[in-house]
Amino acid sequence: MQKIDVSPSMVCDAPNDMQKTEHWTANLKYMVVGILFGIVFVKAEIISWFRIQEMFRLQSFHMYGVIGSAVVVGMISVWLIKQFHIKTIAGETVEFHPKKFTKGQVFGGLMFGLGWAITGACPGPLFAQIGSGYLIVIVTLLSAIAGTWTYGYLRERLPH
Repeated sequence: MQKIDVSPSMVCDAPNDMQKTEHWTANLKYMVVGILFGIVFVKAEIISWFRIQEMFRLQSFHMYGVIGSAVVVGMISVWLIKQFHIKTIAGETVEFHPKKFTKGQVFGGLMFGLGWAITGACPGPLFAQIGSGYLIVIVTLLSAIAGTWTYGYLRERLPH
């Protein structure tokens, strides 16, 4: 495998400490999990624009239940990993890095929530929506990509 040289400006705030490199075919397992995850999103109605609007109008508990259960599963998973020193499939130690709170996280969260409420789409289910035939969501996907690119371009000049 080829080692990629990374400049300090390209380093992520939440780095992936994985030491062993995977062959490109290993991405197939991620694709399979992604497809299965998309099927679950469709069956659970997580990609439904109407369900998302119900959530933002406080008319239904459905999405809050899904999000809440995901948070609980995540908390339990992190606790188990830390408690039992669970390693990755490759046998590497999982390391959690502390994150510093900034006001930019509040503004970013507000922008994310506003975009979610307006479009009825969160970044995760975008692909499941497109795969389900809601092709207009491609506009939302392109907008998300443009927003991510814009942030990356302006990141050094933004207050953190």
